[in-house]
Amino acid sequence: MFKKKVWLLFIVLFVCTGLVREIDTVNAAGAGSLKLGVNDKLTKIDAVSIKDTYYVSLRDLSLELNLNLTLQGVGIHVKGNNGSIELLNDHATALLPNGKTIPLKTFVENGRTMVPVKMTSHLGFSISFKPAQSLLRVYNSGAKLDDAAFVNQHKKALQQNVTTGTTGTKGKVVYLSFDDGPSATTSQLLNILAKYDAKATFFMLGNNMNAHASQVKRLVKEGHAPALHGMTHVKDKFYASPASALKEMNDDNAILKKITGQSTTLIRTPYGSKPYLTKPFRDKILTQGYHLWDWNVDSEDWRYKNDSNSIYNTVMREVHGLKKSSPVILMHDQKATLKVLPRILETLKKEGYAFHVITSDMEPNNFWKDKR
Repeated sequence: MFKKKVWLLFIVLFVCTGLVREIDTVNAAGAGSLKLGVNDKLTKIDAVSIKDTYYVSLRDLSLELNLNLTLQGVGIHVKGNNGSIELLNDHATALLPNGKTIPLKTFVENGRTMVPVKMTSHLGFSISFKPAQSLLRVYNSGAKLDDAAFVNQHKKALQQNVTTGTTGTKGKVVYLSFDDGPSATTSQLLNILAKYDAKATFFMLGNNMNAHASQVKRLVKEGHAPALHGMTHVKDKFYASPASALKEMNDDNAILKKITGQSTTLIRTPYGSKPYLTKPFRDKILTQGYHLWDWNVDSEDWRYKNDSNSIYNTVMREVHGLKKSSPVILMHDQKATLKVLPRILETLKKEGYAFHVITSDMEPNNFWKDKR
């Protein structure tokens, strides 16, 4: 009863002071959704997908995770056993305990404050996102099951979520990624993606963003994910020291912020993370909040260039060879890739794949298996 009264007071105060503002409000029934797992329990909470980010009701989440919510002048203070965060009234940012402000979009729907699941990472929880298994799970040291055991234990309920279409993906997701751009042909690349209703993640170089700022703005506007690839793409410069690698990513992020008004935590290092990005490098970079991504399907478009058949065959062979993981396909933002991309997209679409962007709340896929 006490919690209900607190929430009624919370809603009244927000409405009366004009602080409730609906942002990107959607009809939940029409959006892709997953049931949220908390430790070893599959809850009744619907996590709704909006622009490739999953949102849940803050009220429902607080009950499952035993969070303490306090309404303050600047927003809502959310406290867990192992962390806290302040959701600010602009519905676009949040304040961390160290005083740092981060992007974090929230909105109000049907009287409920909706927050991204990734917020729980600031409260001491880890997140598993495996769309092929219809799994979205937050967990801490209280979890006894690993992801495979969790899926097996809740197999029937998770499968029902897939077959009823609530994920919107039929359980098959592919992540397209393009390195080294933007370029003079990025506009053509975006036209192809738009034709097939495909979203992609662009790991971009800072100097190229400066040279093609309009394409950076366009890809963000069209729902693609901007990500970082450093500044120089020169091995001896990027990997000169952990500090030099971090500086390249920070400088790259500053350019993205200048052009689009937003930053990102998604990074891919030049030539992939192995063998050069050893533990000292990763400790230097990933402790700053970055998330490291490599790939599990290499198109080898950098090798075959205009040999479209070889690129296509390589992609499809490696996609079909994956048993448990969703494909993360490496391609490059270059003219030669344009010739084979429609064929790849058409085949993957016929096979039932949905094209999603990589997000910061996903478990990183990298060669070191570093999940930070």
